[in-house]
Amino acid sequence: MVIALGIAFPSTGESPVVVGVERTADGERIRETLGHVQGIVVRDIAPDRVTQALRDGQVHVVVAPGNPPTYRFDPTRAESRLARLVVDEALKRAAGRRDPWEAREDRVEIAGSRYVDWLIPGLLGMDIMSSGLWGIGFSIVQARVRKLLKRMVASPMRKRDYLLAQLFARLVFLAGEVTVLVAFGILAFGMPVRGSFAAITLLSLVGALSFGGLGLLLASRVRTFEAISGLINLLMLPMSVLSGVFFSSANFPAIMQPAIHALPLTALNDSLRAVMLEGTPLSGVAGELAIMAVWGIVPFALAIRMFKWS
Repeated sequence: MVIALGIAFPSTGESPVVVGVERTADGERIRETLGHVQGIVVRDIAPDRVTQALRDGQVHVVVAPGNPPTYRFDPTRAESRLARLVVDEALKRAAGRRDPWEAREDRVEIAGSRYVDWLIPGLLGMDIMSSGLWGIGFSIVQARVRKLLKRMVASPMRKRDYLLAQLFARLVFLAGEVTVLVAFGILAFGMPVRGSFAAITLLSLVGALSFGGLGLLLASRVRTFEAISGLINLLMLPMSVLSGVFFSSANFPAIMQPAIHALPLTALNDSLRAVMLEGTPLSGVAGELAIMAVWGIVPFALAIRMFKWS
């Protein structure tokens, strides 16, 4: 956790200002100008992804090329207000004089831009992960330690039936977990929910099955509580840090992003935020659904092959 947080939030002097420049032909000059300024990191942003980039903290301010340029930022965030001033000063100096223009401001009031709005879908994803791994993994190991699984060897129950029963039994609690947390966010903090509750339910269901499959695999041969606790923590803790539960995964270097976005918790968190805060339809999160499905199906198939009653 210390290493991961150190990478995400390096303490090597001043934190850089992350500036997005809209991916247009006129933006090349601005990208070159800002790219040579120390302390500024420039990222290309597609015009239709500006709102998401600002909401998720991928960039602090977005510059729309023009004469004068337009700064798009969220005034409720201190880092965005600071970034707007830094970028304005850099572009004016590059123009050869102190105040060659008075830039326009596009104050982006983003629904769900508050930290608590962004946090609750992440907490929901972490709760689903925790329930799937601990609820299933610990239950199976407990039955094995108490010699209950040995008694089932003489029964006509197949391994597949037992594992499916464990998987679907956890889904009984899923509705309550999702409903309580989402309802609390709406009633206590006024969290906006723009997407359909049916889509949220489906994402939660696929996420639960995904982590349930991983829980089955971890517990397929483990014989002690200490071992299953270690394995679950070994899997949960990195994802809790890397997958954007408490802060944006965009803080990690670009070289780590493909691996981070392949994690099931990242897919669940990203899809929940897209549906809840942006109203994205299920077709817009098809990639995340596919990632979660793979993480559910492959571990379940491996668990059937590896599972032992004793």
